[in-house]
This record gives sequence, structure tokens and C-alpha cells, in this order.
Amino acid sequence: MLSASRGTRRRKIRRRADMPLLGGARPPIAALLALLLAVAGATALVLGDRDRAGTDTAVLGSQQRVAEDGALSLRASLDESVTDLQRAAALFAGPEPVAADTALDKLGKVYNKWRGTAVIDPVDGTLLAARGENIPLAPLLKDVKGATGTGKDGKDGKPAGPGELTAPAPQLVRLRSGETRMLVTAPLRGGDRPRLLVASGTLNVPGISTGENRSLLVVDSAGTVLAGDGPPVARTSWAKQAARTAASNFTRTPEPGGHPGASGHLMARTGGGDSGDRRTAVGYAAAGRAPGENSPAGGLGLSVITSVKVTGDPAAVRTQAFGLVAAGVLLVLALVVTWVLMRTVQRPLLQLYLESRRLGRGELDRPVRRFRGREPARIGAALESLRRQSLGERPTRTGRARGGFGTRGTVVVCGVLLLAWAAPLLLLLNRAGGSVTVPKQLVEDQRRRTDTAADRVRKALNEGWADVASVAQIVGAGTKGTKNDKDAGSGDAKDAAKDTAADRTVLETTLREHPRYRAVYVLDGDGKVVARAGASPRHPAGRKPYPDSVAQLNTSGKEPAVAAYAAVPDGNGRTVVGEYDPQFLVSMVTRPGLGQVWLVDKKHRVIAADRQHGFRAFSKLPGGHLDSLAAKARKDSDGKAVLHRSARSASLAAAAPFTGGGAVKGLEWQVVSEQPTSWLKLPEYTAERHTMLAGLLGVTAAVACLGWLHIIVIRPLRSLADKAEALAAGDRKTVLFPQHHDEVGAVVRNLELIRQRLARPSGRN
Repeated sequence: MLSASRGTRRRKIRRRADMPLLGGARPPIAALLALLLAVAGATALVLGDRDRAGTDTAVLGSQQRVAEDGALSLRASLDESVTDLQRAAALFAGPEPVAADTALDKLGKVYNKWRGTAVIDPVDGTLLAARGENIPLAPLLKDVKGATGTGKDGKDGKPAGPGELTAPAPQLVRLRSGETRMLVTAPLRGGDRPRLLVASGTLNVPGISTGENRSLLVVDSAGTVLAGDGPPVARTSWAKQAARTAASNFTRTPEPGGHPGASGHLMARTGGGDSGDRRTAVGYAAAGRAPGENSPAGGLGLSVITSVKVTGDPAAVRTQAFGLVAAGVLLVLALVVTWVLMRTVQRPLLQLYLESRRLGRGELDRPVRRFRGREPARIGAALESLRRQSLGERPTRTGRARGGFGTRGTVVVCGVLLLAWAAPLLLLLNRAGGSVTVPKQLVEDQRRRTDTAADRVRKALNEGWADVASVAQIVGAGTKGTKNDKDAGSGDAKDAAKDTAADRTVLETTLREHPRYRAVYVLDGDGKVVARAGASPRHPAGRKPYPDSVAQLNTSGKEPAVAAYAAVPDGNGRTVVGEYDPQFLVSMVTRPGLGQVWLVDKKHRVIAADRQHGFRAFSKLPGGHLDSLAAKARKDSDGKAVLHRSARSASLAAAAPFTGGGAVKGLEWQVVSEQPTSWLKLPEYTAERHTMLAGLLGVTAAVACLGWLHIIVIRPLRSLADKAEALAAGDRKTVLFPQHHDEVGAVVRNLELIRQRLARPSGRN
């Protein structure tokens, strides 16, 4: 008895050693169970109750976007001031020095952004000329001396050459009155003595409307408030905390593709108690620069901080019970599906392996057991027929099992059960709908951000016109009066040719330094192109130049044409034209988190749109509600914003016309934006997205694991049934070889052993 039990134990160990451990039905079934349990746990966790913090998150994120827009606008404005002064100074460069007073007079005719301008001698600090308010030169002269080196060559005491002059970086200066000025410098080259052009500008808050509940601050890297707008009471309650946070995060590396500088948000609380406290949503953003980006203002350490009072206490979104029920149902389904697959697929495969192994080793003393299911029953019947043939019977087709439910059908039913749980979550259940309560603050923020975008485009176009006007101060200075002079000699003609070549050089330099233009050219009084640089001009042929302004040149076609016109002083009708690159306008209206943004003309034709969605030139706005909103905004200088609801969805829409005048006054353009409310981080939409995520995870787990099972097990099992029946019917020539090292492959190997034994001539072992 003891030896018999030991022999039985050894046989069981050998059988287990022969069993394949990897592949087959066990890995996909185990993976399916594990994934479904994980999905059930995730469903119970993510579908929790959403309180008012979800709404606060949406408002906080909106304030961060507002602050980012303000920081970007502030940095662009300061950078433009720096580059304008540098380019204006470069236009005065030449073999002969331009008088200091002349340079300041021409600068004042074009730009009115600076509070004061001056020309100084960087060697000894002598003030050569000044306009406007007094500029605090004391802190600037220290940097100027270091930038110019020794100021003397050390041999004959002559001043250093102008090529050695390096303008110091822009810097902020605090006046006694408490106001902050930004000092910008540029080398004024010409002659043999270096000079420095200096301008001071006011540090203003970005062009964002504040209102009664919003405050806006500009702080430096130390957290000192440099400029502000809005209720002063609100500033004192949170300004110090936000300033410290913004200052500490200023040096943080920005995310690739995001805001070029650190940004974030926080919730400031005043008052006592959890239910009666007053909350203020604060957003901050650094006016920094991304790695490798050239921005003079990005190194000043400035940050923009915005705040708004959070009103209302929205009701919580209750989804915890729903999540627990959904997770419980999935848990039950996971156990049922796993049990069914183990009973109908895995166990029959193991039993077929044992039966085929027994027959392959010549153990023919007992019949093959009967199997349930179509494919296992067919293979079992074929094995029984082969056993009888090994005992001397002839091959026969009798006993073939065709009835029963197939393994493929079993897998399909399991998949349908799992999809019946996942599909409603993915498509139907826990939908937010179009009646979600959207905080009024988000609607106002949509308007403010749209207004900021419109102000940004307006300023950029006006700055472009100012650049063209500065070029017009230089172009054609030597050709006055030569156009209609019939008695001009050959010398005058040569001088005119030289002046035209010089004009072309100035135009090429302007085009190279101003990426906003696609072409820069000079027109005479009749609209004929005299000199040009860049692409082909689009000014209408035969039409006289537009007066000093930014004009829209076409109302149809594949690409909008917009140009800045600036007349040459005493130039006999000559005008400098700078055509804007359409991609420049696209970049001006592209802002993350604002939805779809369009720049439209006075008849609501699209001139530009954000990069993400693209646009078709001069097409209409997508929706009559946007046309109506744009028409209402044209009558209101503060713009309009609405929460538009339709039968299926809701969206935030806003329109902001150009305000503030300037060269773009005659365009009557405006910026229109629309953002689906489903993009907002509101608790209802968060719960909807989490529900869809749970359904998607369930679908993925079911399709992946059941598809894996079908490819690795079910299809080879059906093929094995055909081969086993063919062998039982008398096919002794077809060699059977396994495709995979798993249960099905083990049965195929055993069938091959049976075939080889049956194929031998009778009497041979």
C-alpha cells in the first residue's frame, strides 16, 4: 500500500511537471479577473461625492488663466517698448551723427508710450537732450560705465569707439512718489563718440477689466507691489500671501508648451468658520521667459496676481452610492465570468490534455470521459474513437459530437455581459446634461479674457503701425522734390538711385527684425511700389495709399490681407506700408483655456482664429448666437458674455470689440470666443468624465483579455477539433505539430503520438 501510494504520487508529480505553466487559457483569464477587480476598485474610488471644492477648482483655474493672460500681455508690452527704442535708435545710425534733439523729436512724433526720453554721454554722464519728465539717471549711470568699459582707451585719453558701447538691460526704478518706472536704453550710434538713448515708461497693470470684485497687482521678485488696480481692501487681505507664493515660484522651470513662466492659484480665506467664511480665488503668473527665449522683460522678475471673491455655495454632487453600486455589480460579474471561463474553457482543456496523454502513452484500459461544450465534446469523441481503433476497430465517423454550446459562444456571452455593464457608463449614465449650474464668475472671466485678447491684438497692430511710422521718418529723406522735377540732371538721378538702394536696405532690416510683417514696401502718391522687401505687395493696383492707419485690404480670397500705412513726412505723398503676416494674427488670438477664438471684421467675417481649431478666411461665425452676441458687443465698449444653452449642450461665449483708438480705430474689429462648459472643471462634468473613464476601462479590459483568449485558445481549439476528427476518420498522413506551448499544443503533441502508433504496420511495435 505504501509503495502504491508513492507510485501514484510520483505519477502525479510527473504529470504536473509535463503540464505547461505559461500560455494557454490561464493567463488571459487571470488577467481578466485582475483587471476587472482593479476597474471595480477604481470605480468606487473616483466616483466619490463632489463638494463645492470642485466649483472652486474651476474658478481657481480660470483665475490662473486670467493671470497668465495678464502676465503675457505685460511682458509683451514691456518687450515691445525695449525693441521699439532699440530699433528706433538703429534707424538713426549712419556715418554722420544725428543731433540729439532731432532724434528725440522724431521719436516723439511716432511713439507716445514713454513718459520721458533723453540722450546722454555714457562716458561722463552728460545730459545732451531731454524730453518729458525727468529721468532718474543715477542708478543707470553705474551700469552704463560698466557696459562701456573704461570709457578711455588708456593711451591718448580719447573716448572709446561707438562699437564698444553696450546698452545695459532694462531696469525698474522706484520714484519718490511711489510710482515705478522702467528705464530702457539703446546705443545711439553715429560719429566717433558713443551716446545713449534713454526712455522711461510707466509700469501699468495689464489691460484686464477689474470691476468691483476683482483686484489686479503687479509685483516684483521680492513680493513688493509695483502697480495695482481694483478695490484696495481686497488687496491687503491676500496680497502678501500671493506675492510670496508668486515670488518663490518665479524661478521654477515652466512646463514645455505652457505658460512661459511659473503660474498657479490659491484660495485665500477671511472670516471664521467653515460655512460662513469668505473666500477669495487668487491666480498668479510670472512674466518670465521659457528656456532659450529672448525676452528683456522676462528677466525683471515681475508677476501678475489677480483675485476675485467667490460667491455662492453650490450643492454637492452625490455619486458615491452610484460608484459603490457600479463597483459591486462589476465585482459580481467578474467572479461569474471567471467561473464560467474556468468551467467551460480551462478545465476541459486540462482534462483533454490528461486524456490525450493517457492514450498517447498506450493506456487504453478505460474509455475517454464525456465532455460538455461543442469543441471539447468533439475532441473527446475523436479520442474515444482513436482509443477503439488502437484496440483493433476500424476508423469510423460515428460518434462525432456536434451538439452543445461552443467555446466561442461562451466567450461572446461573457463579453456581452461585461459590455452591458461598461456601455451604459460610457454612453448613458451619470450625464451632466445642459442644465449644469455654471458660476457667474466663469462667465465674467470668459468676457475678461476675451477683452484681454482683443486688447492684445489692438496693441500689437498699433505697435506695428508705430514701427512703420518710425521707418517713414527715415525712408526717402534724400529724395524730396525729385519725383516731379523734369529738369533734374544725371547727378540727381544718381542720388535718387542711391536713396532708393538705402531705402531698400532699411526695409530689409525692418522686415528681418519684425517677424509680424510678410512684406514692407514704399508706395508713391499714385500707389506704385517704389521699393520693397519680402513677399509681393497686396496693395490694390492703381489705388492711392490709405491715410495713416491700419487697413483691411480684401474681403474675400484664401488669405486675409492687413497692412499698416504711414506717410513719409514731406515725401510728396510717399507712404511706407507694412503688411501683417496672417500667422502673426493667429498667434495673437491663440490662448489656452479660452476655447475657440475668432478675430472678425465689422461684418463678422473671420480674419484669424486660434491654431488648435484653424479657420477659413472670411467665413461666417459658426452659429447665429455668436453673430447676435457680436452685434450686441459692438454697441457696448465693455464687451458681452453669455451662457448659451442648446438642447444638447451649453457653452460660454463672449465678444469684445477694439477699444482705445489708435491706428486701428477704423477697422471696427472684435474678438469672439466660445468654450463648451463641458471643458470646465465643474464637479458635474468631473463626475461624468470619471463615469465615462470607468466604462472605458471596463470595455478595454473585456476586449483585450477576451480577445487574447479567443486568439490564443479558442481559435486553436476549434482547429484542433477538426484535426482530431480527421485523424479519427482515418487520416494517417497529415503530421500534427503544435503552434504554441500550452494546453492545446500539448493535446496536439499527444495526437501526433497516437497517429504515429496507428500509422505503423500491424505487428510492429
